[in-house]
Amino acid sequence: MTSHSEYGERTPGSEVTKVFADHVRGKTILVTGVSPRGIGSATVSNLASQTPALLILASRTRARLQEVAAQLAEKYPATRVEIVILDLGSQKSIRQAAADVAALTDKLDILINNAGIVVTSRQATPEGIEQQFGTNHIGPFLFTNLLLPLLRKAAESNPPGATRVVSLTSAGHRLSPIRFSDYNFEGKEVPPEEDHFKPLPGAFGKCAPDGYNGIVTYAQSKTANILFTVCLQKHLSKLGISAYVLHPGTIETDLSRDQDAELTAQFYKVAPYWKTPDEGSSTTLVAALDPALNEVNGLYLSDCQFIEATAHATDPVGADRLWKLSEELVGEKFSLQG
Repeated sequence: MTSHSEYGERTPGSEVTKVFADHVRGKTILVTGVSPRGIGSATVSNLASQTPALLILASRTRARLQEVAAQLAEKYPATRVEIVILDLGSQKSIRQAAADVAALTDKLDILINNAGIVVTSRQATPEGIEQQFGTNHIGPFLFTNLLLPLLRKAAESNPPGATRVVSLTSAGHRLSPIRFSDYNFEGKEVPPEEDHFKPLPGAFGKCAPDGYNGIVTYAQSKTANILFTVCLQKHLSKLGISAYVLHPGTIETDLSRDQDAELTAQFYKVAPYWKTPDEGSSTTLVAALDPALNEVNGLYLSDCQFIEATAHATDPVGADRLWKLSEELVGEKFSLQG
């Protein structure tokens, strides 16, 4: 359970950081996917208000990072803010970003994997991986593993479980398991247990002329976020590091800029209440800060509380299989042993 059962859909993140201010002050925190108008911007603003020792903002676009950093510097001059350029769709960029982070600090108390993309047309990363799977899962997989030495260093002096890896997923994970037989969506035959939920409602079932369905590929990447966290929980708790994954809610941000009006209307049908960015940051901040979560007693949060993810996203065999596939796709093996 969390510390505050009264927190829910409309709890603002600003309230969460005020309540857990002691767990922000003096900490080194990194948040990916920071840009104006987004959940990441609201998340870092709420964290900056409680004076962490170092707040690192990571994202693709320097100008957007600088805009958010300037706003924080004006509003919270006592908080040290640094920016790191990070394109999670490029493994070269990820490796450089991890090195840049290590040059800023020798420890990392909290890593928030907030970044994500949604696309509706077929695209690929420079490594040839389907864009949403490559950016939403493979990118955070590689980045988190490269930063594990900094997390381990922080865990040496933090209470067990206070060092955190927090990743954002989506309720949309329920629409598709990992298509291990065709993770790039190239039209290969997949067994029934790897196929997506059918029929998809309304515009969610709409495909591009080449057969690409952006909702299904997005759902696969969001399932991957949860399975990744299953592995992290299994192995990192003995190192004093806890890991959680969460659905932030439906928020109108730049993430939806690739959607047409029909698809947007479909989202309004399934999620009539759209959160503000501040409300959208609250579950992230509970997962990152609540001391009740030092002892792992759940995996997946929504509206600031633990709920159950679907079975295909919590299967430990699938989690181990995804870990091995991810290592193959980044060309490196990672040990989570102490």
